[in-house]
Amino acid sequence: MDCKQIEQILIDALGLEEAHASADGSHYKVVAVGECFDGMSRVKQQQAIYGPLNEYIASGELHALTIKTFTPTQWKREKIFNM
Repeated sequence: MDCKQIEQILIDALGLEEAHASADGSHYKVVAVGECFDGMSRVKQQQAIYGPLNEYIASGELHALTIKTFTPTQWKREKIFNM
């Protein structure tokens, strides 16, 4: 599965401000940034990402997904901290 396709699926489904996906073989990493995560538990955030990708996970096209979610404010702090 193409990383750009994953990003677009998540942006369209969740109205995210940013989505970044990377792949190492069949292992994928997703960073998602959106207001929709504000006030959500970590479990709910993970479920929000899995939802739109579920058919690709079920088909085996998408495997071993690592997810990091941020609100826009958290994302700004994360980028500054990791510079």
